[in-house]
Amino acid sequence: MFVDRVKIKVKGGNGGNGIVSMRREKFVPLGGPDGGSGGDGGNVILKADSNKSTLLDLRYNKQIFAKKGGSGKSKKMSGRTGEDVVLAVPVGTVIRDIENDILIADLKEHGQEAIVAKGGRGGKGNFAFMSNKYPAPDFAQQGEIAVAREIEIELKLLADVGLVGFPSVGKSTFLSVVSKAKPEIADYPFTTITPNLGVVMTKDGRSFTIADLPGLIEGASLGKGLGHQFLRHIERTRVIIHMLDMGNETGRDPVEDYEIINNELSSYQYHLMLRPQIVVANKMDLEGAKENLARFKETYPDIEIFETTTIFQAGVDKVLYKAADLLETTPAFPLLDGASKGVVYKFIEEKEDFKVVDLGNGSFELFGDKLLREFRMLDFESDKASFHFARRLRIMGVDARLRALGAKDGDTIIIDNYEFEFID
Repeated sequence: MFVDRVKIKVKGGNGGNGIVSMRREKFVPLGGPDGGSGGDGGNVILKADSNKSTLLDLRYNKQIFAKKGGSGKSKKMSGRTGEDVVLAVPVGTVIRDIENDILIADLKEHGQEAIVAKGGRGGKGNFAFMSNKYPAPDFAQQGEIAVAREIEIELKLLADVGLVGFPSVGKSTFLSVVSKAKPEIADYPFTTITPNLGVVMTKDGRSFTIADLPGLIEGASLGKGLGHQFLRHIERTRVIIHMLDMGNETGRDPVEDYEIINNELSSYQYHLMLRPQIVVANKMDLEGAKENLARFKETYPDIEIFETTTIFQAGVDKVLYKAADLLETTPAFPLLDGASKGVVYKFIEEKEDFKVVDLGNGSFELFGDKLLREFRMLDFESDKASFHFARRLRIMGVDARLRALGAKDGDTIIIDNYEFEFID
């Protein structure tokens, strides 16, 4: 089964907890803290594999969780690092964060990897907090909660040339005679319901990949028929072969078909009409083909058109030579403006360490990724842990910001739904 789009939930492993431990050995007075830190949690990683051709494996595995890190141990021993989960996906896979609608990665080369859910950091043991100020700290950090997100994984075929046209114009036959691909061929429409990929070798030694895409219909760019589902597979192509049934075997007008298909391509995203197009007049052996071709040339006098009868392989070589020539001068088209070759795209948003919101009536709420990470990793059963966090807030400038907003002794400070009393 060909599966080219799935949605899954991924979560990195939580970081392991640091521990509180004091060295106690005979004849070793004042042994001091020796609690080890927790191990980092594992990551969820997607890796491009040229041996994969479908996302079927992920269709039935909707939740992927990496292993959490191990807790620290005494004698300053760190916990084990959580095991990564590596998922193989086809080359040409695009990964998107659904909630934030951002592109995480575009895996265009074999072996390329992207971390889609990073594991949490391991919490520090009490040995890591030892200093002149804290010669014997009795607190440790809890492991960081890992990133969890819902992602969409989409396969966009890495084909150099894409075959487009209405159903039954001869695209599958063309692919079968120019490559070793074995698409289904029959005398009824929509025999091709999944993209087929083949490798072409011209007689002068040049090679490229070509994809036979399911037949388009009017309104495909708006989601009608199979076209919208598979139009995305043409997004990476650099050259388009537009096939027309000049023999009128399907009962359609090839001149009208040409205009309709181009309207659908121009209505779709990613500037498909910027790609050079090779127009092929197919089924020239049928009655009426010459007359239809003459009408087409009269309507579009400036368009070069190649005559073929694919079932007999007539005229096919000229089309392949033209495609190979165009590929030599046509650059790749990025999926996003500003995106270039096969790299991993990372969304990096600059965020403040913290934000203070005045709720009125002497209440203030603190937000911010860095602040919340610090807060959630400490065990507040220890007074020294609370003092340590308060000191971190002063260093970050939280106290100064609160005073500037009018905070006074006894006011309520809210962090992550916990309430504290402000002491100036």
